[in-house]
Amino acid sequence: SVVNALATRLEVEVVRDGFHWSQQFEGGKPLGKLAKGKPGKRTGTTITYWADPVIFAETTEYDFKMVVNRMRETAFLNKGLIIAFADQREGREQQVEYQYKGGIIDFVKHLNASREPIHRQIAYFEDATDDAEIAVAMQWTSSYRETVLSFANNINTHEGGSHLSGFRAGLTRTLNAYANTSGLMKKDMKGLTGDDVREGLTAIIAVKIPEPQFEGQTKTKLGNTEVKGQVEALVNTHLAEYLQEHPKEAKGIINKCIAAAQGREAARKARDLTRRKSALDS
Repeated sequence: SVVNALATRLEVEVVRDGFHWSQQFEGGKPLGKLAKGKPGKRTGTTITYWADPVIFAETTEYDFKMVVNRMRETAFLNKGLIIAFADQREGREQQVEYQYKGGIIDFVKHLNASREPIHRQIAYFEDATDDAEIAVAMQWTSSYRETVLSFANNINTHEGGSHLSGFRAGLTRTLNAYANTSGLMKKDMKGLTGDDVREGLTAIIAVKIPEPQFEGQTKTKLGNTEVKGQVEALVNTHLAEYLQEHPKEAKGIINKCIAAAQGREAARKARDLTRRKSALDS
């Protein structure tokens, strides 16, 4: 409906219920009623539209790279789905096809292709109830950068929301608990913060829910409060199991988090020292 409103012309063809159906629109308004056509066995939808140059004043050119990135992202989020994309513009002909049988595990591998992982096996957990389908994949690297992406019904929630909050809470709690019970945490340490445990982490959090509630028209922040507890419980349970079953990987992850905490504490002491010197100078 949004594409139709922003197009000078739109043509839609749908094959379902054993027939072809079609309708045309101009300026968002139908030129006629839905028309029933010839019989058809296959099902599917074809949308053809012309973007309105008055609305898109700067350009109606399509960015191949931007579209391809979105197609690849969608293929990662829907395990096994095949997406074929062809650019048939004269002089720009090119075609790509994506299918990822590993789903978001392959997404993490793709993001970490140029990074050095601390543990080879990507931690992956999933759960499905009547209310939600939740999947989480994560891997720590030697990088200092955090790359945590959250999605709700295939929409990239750039501003996070309840699913991301649940993930962060479960992650910090579980790693602190394991660090203490395993004896890897030094007694004089106060504990690991959220920033400590996410340093060098690459993670994908993907939820699918029947009635998503987004904050704002851009759909960049998920507001379903019940999702927070579901994601947090999933991480608490399955990450703890992963750490117990993979002690070598767990040690590497905790040592990475402890090093981040020590770096944070050293930076704090350096800032405090600089402030004291400034006060004395004054």
